[in-house]
Amino acid sequence: MPSLLSVRHPLASPTEQLRTLARTGAPAFDAVLESRGVAPLETRAIEVLQVNVGKLCNQTCGHCHVDAGPDRRESMTHETAEQVVELLTRHPIPTLDITGGAPELSPEFRFLVEAGRRLGRRVIDRCNLTVLLLPSQDGLVPFLAEHRVDIVASLPSFRASGTDTQRGEGVFAKSVAALRRLNDAGYGTGRGLVVDLVHNPVGAFLPGTQASLERDYRRELRDRHGVVFDRLLTIANMPISRFLEFLERTANTGRYMDLLLRTFNPAAAAGVMCRTHLSVGWDGALYDCDFNQMLELPVDPGGPATLRALLERGGLSRRVRTDRHCLGCTAGAGSSCGGALE
Repeated sequence: MPSLLSVRHPLASPTEQLRTLARTGAPAFDAVLESRGVAPLETRAIEVLQVNVGKLCNQTCGHCHVDAGPDRRESMTHETAEQVVELLTRHPIPTLDITGGAPELSPEFRFLVEAGRRLGRRVIDRCNLTVLLLPSQDGLVPFLAEHRVDIVASLPSFRASGTDTQRGEGVFAKSVAALRRLNDAGYGTGRGLVVDLVHNPVGAFLPGTQASLERDYRRELRDRHGVVFDRLLTIANMPISRFLEFLERTANTGRYMDLLLRTFNPAAAAGVMCRTHLSVGWDGALYDCDFNQMLELPVDPGGPATLRALLERGGLSRRVRTDRHCLGCTAGAGSSCGGALE
């Protein structure tokens, strides 16, 4: 499957994605917050620096909000990676969360891991699992274990049919093989090396209860495949990029937006990740979250827009920019890179 960008699909344009969501008639997210008494959405102290090192990936998944794939070439330079490290050096942000694409394919991935751990920060690798099997990544699992990197790994279903439908034929079997390698290295076995799995629905509906799904995943993966993990995180599909293309192709965009609106959860709105995250693009631009980054919605224009400007001028506080896609984080039990919010 090629990326939307490579086939020049109209929904490769962030502007067209936002127009498509507006045409559903869903109200502006800020208006929803106002009507439910939880506006405005302001940031708190930054707890997570989430760095997207590029859009190159060894997979092309049907739900991907990044539109990542083997045909993407955007990648962080060493100069920008050094700015990330400088920011961590100056500010006590406790967690460095590295994402992509497949972040491990970035030339700067290991530099960032080593620097983050040297500074005493928790480092997260958002991993698609199959990248661990690539010949070019020989030695990656021991590297992650040596630096005690927490792994957050995508596995949308404990059934092969569900995972392969969303991520490509054979991906489930490769993911299980990768989990075995991680288990053999000590991940998920109670020895302090953490591997969490991420479930997102294979269709236009919200995730089930996180605790219930975790029990199902744990039982099925242990009994059928002999692999273990630490926690399951549930994440709702965000109505942008390839998942939006799927919604449009199946005439489900309006119904899905209505579902997100009907299940709006004020308690989840209070805990959305954009309040405690700062997102950095592969080119050093700053955003409130990875979803805003893919929609090219930069941080509030009153503050620094790039890492370089932030290092020169300071100022991490800001008001969060929103649009209709934000309903994906506040529906049902809520959704974030750390799983359900309730």
